[in-house]
Amino acid sequence: MTFTDLAVYFQKLEATASRITITEILAELYKKLSPADAALVSYLLQGRVAPTFVPTEFGIADKLLIRAIALATDKKDAEVLQLFKKAGDLGSTVEKIKQGKAGSIRQAQDRRGKRKEIAIAGVFSQLKEVAQSSGAGSQEKKLELLANLISKADPLSSRYIVRIPLAKLRLGFSDMTILDALSWMETGGKSKRKEIEKAYNVRPDLGFIAQRVKEKGVTGLRSVTPQPGTPILMARANRLTSAQDIILKLGKCAIEYKYDGLRLQLHYKKNQKSKIKNQNGDSENLIKMYSRNLEDITSMFPDIAEAVTRQIKANEIIFEGEVVAFNPKTQVHVPFQETMQRKRKYNISEKALEIPVKLYVFELLYANGKNYLHEAYSERKNALKTFIKPGETIMYAQEHIVTKESEIETIFTESVSLHFEGIIAKKLSGTYEAGVRGWNWIKFKKAMDAKLSDTVDCVVMGYTLGEGKRTAFGVGQFLAGVYDAKQDKFLTITKVGTGLTDEQFREFIKRVKPLKVADKPKNYEVDKLLEPDIWLKPKLVVELGSDEITRSPVHTAGRILGPSKSGTAQEVKTPGFALRFPRLVRFRDDKAATDSTSLKEIAQMYKKQK
Repeated sequence: MTFTDLAVYFQKLEATASRITITEILAELYKKLSPADAALVSYLLQGRVAPTFVPTEFGIADKLLIRAIALATDKKDAEVLQLFKKAGDLGSTVEKIKQGKAGSIRQAQDRRGKRKEIAIAGVFSQLKEVAQSSGAGSQEKKLELLANLISKADPLSSRYIVRIPLAKLRLGFSDMTILDALSWMETGGKSKRKEIEKAYNVRPDLGFIAQRVKEKGVTGLRSVTPQPGTPILMARANRLTSAQDIILKLGKCAIEYKYDGLRLQLHYKKNQKSKIKNQNGDSENLIKMYSRNLEDITSMFPDIAEAVTRQIKANEIIFEGEVVAFNPKTQVHVPFQETMQRKRKYNISEKALEIPVKLYVFELLYANGKNYLHEAYSERKNALKTFIKPGETIMYAQEHIVTKESEIETIFTESVSLHFEGIIAKKLSGTYEAGVRGWNWIKFKKAMDAKLSDTVDCVVMGYTLGEGKRTAFGVGQFLAGVYDAKQDKFLTITKVGTGLTDEQFREFIKRVKPLKVADKPKNYEVDKLLEPDIWLKPKLVVELGSDEITRSPVHTAGRILGPSKSGTAQEVKTPGFALRFPRLVRFRDDKAATDSTSLKEIAQMYKKQK
């Protein structure tokens, strides 16, 4: 398959809103791809040239692409800019220019005068070179590469070659839809989806998964095991609101503190090349740290990286814990926001001295060639102890085995007194369920000042422009939603405009600036009455407190519509869920949009509240 053929599929996907139709189109596409091209296309469908956990970004602005288009099409920059202002999209702009009859467009031809087709691998290779270009002269290098690529491409291919480095493909689906498509390719349905997703949770690399399925079928995924350097999707906890419910659900169980910090997965392998270098510039051991949303945060914690080499007794290991900042003078743990101040590009070492941290390790996933994901909790914890030497930075997270409600309540009180969030109860025989919100883990925390027993993590979908005093901030209210995995859609649950400080409003505007998009994303379901002035990509996750969950006919989370009456709008059969008196607790940089509170969880919380 050529890139020209691939561009036709991109066009079909862009024009389609139905998730089932999108799945069918993707399945048809994957059927025609070679295993090697299936891997590359999986990344391109995400607008990337590497897995999501590899920090490879294009760093391309509209201005540079305008220059590249002008250079590739023998136009002046001003001409391209003028056309861009009319079209509002550089992809459509270059397509229209190349469809014109000016005759000055440089196109690659063979000796017979026929147009040369561009291979998918060729386009991918050049785009990857664009993303990896850095340092002095890198912008000119990027310009040259993009202009060369555009000049060789047909009009439709040019549309997507331009959109990919701008992260504006507008295809409107997530990784989960691609997993559905791989199942559909094999079976004509979603019957193999769970099996594919199970492997993806251990190796969340769409290119690897697609290539393996093409080469060996879905059965070839059964041998997938953890690999140091590739993050594993983290297990998640369900929630209950009382110690009694926990005992009824789990019986005898282990209780751990629920630390108010940053969840971290650490990968360590001795004597492997990595980006971490010592003072002599020599390659050190592989040390990688990933957040819950697969972001590589190794650079944030040089103190933890240094402690690993002193405190970890393993040739290779993957473990999880919580990074918690503490005040060295008072020895008191401090809130999540202070831990997140370590997330910076400059003066990291100085900040490490100012905000020291401890890593409380509570899960062992892999060590010295052994996969611990399928071992019982008690076996994982016993093994974990043997790999950690005593020290001041990396700490073994102690567990308490309990059989009574009173014991759980006592440990919960201790946790709160230590400035933690609450507790996590874990099933003694439970395995580590990568990427799953299962009942092997149960979280128990209390919002003391609200009727609702827990906070809700929501995705910011858009916002309205400010009025009155808020004109200065540029935002009045923001629209927030939750994720429905079944539909692969984000559904609205609340609008938040009160209770924010001036500083929070300023921080909000700073965070949403790079997330603005011209049109509503295809995987948003929003009632007309709630449409914001500004739409945002589903990237920013916020933690919201609320008095209770109510029902609302305008919110789409859990809303069921009945048949319409002779041309009128569909009637609301079941109102959606809504948060009453929502308030911003904090920004959750450690969570991906699909890690937001699920629709299923909201329904459970509503039921328990009643």
